[in-house]
Amino acid sequence: MDKIVTDITELEQIYGKPVGASVFKETDHIHPAYRPFIEAAPFAMLATSGEDGLDASPRGDQPGFIHIEDKKTLILPDRRGNNRIDRLRNILHDNRVALLLLIPGIGETLRINGRAEILVTPSILERFAHRNILPQSVLRNYG
Repeated sequence: MDKIVTDITELEQIYGKPVGASVFKETDHIHPAYRPFIEAAPFAMLATSGEDGLDASPRGDQPGFIHIEDKKTLILPDRRGNNRIDRLRNILHDNRVALLLLIPGIGETLRINGRAEILVTPSILERFAHRNILPQSVLRNYG
C-alpha cells in the first residue's frame, strides 16, 4: 500500500528546513539585484488559476519584453498568438498569477508572484508595439 503524505508536519520532517538562499531572496518588491535578470529574460512561464483549472503559458520575446514599471509592478505585453485566452479568462476569475523567468544558459530562475489586470488602453498598447504591431492586451502584474 502506498504511503501518502497528508500533513504539513510530516512533509516538513521529510524535507527539513529550506536552503538559505531560497528563503533570503524572497522580497515584497523588485529588488535591484533582480532587475538585470528581469531585463535579460527572453522567456517566462505565466501561471494562472481559473474555474476550469490551472494554466501555465509560455511568454517570450526579445530580452526586455517584460517592462519594470516601478518597484512593485511589471508590464507584460500579450503578443498575437493562437487566441486561446485561457490565462486571460483565468485572470478575470482569479487575478493571482505567478511568473517564472528563465534565461537560457543560466542555472537560476526568478519567480514573481502577484496579481494581474488586463489593460487595453491605447497609449499603453502603443508603448509595446513590436514591428508596428500592437499587442492585443497588456498584463499589469503588481505586488
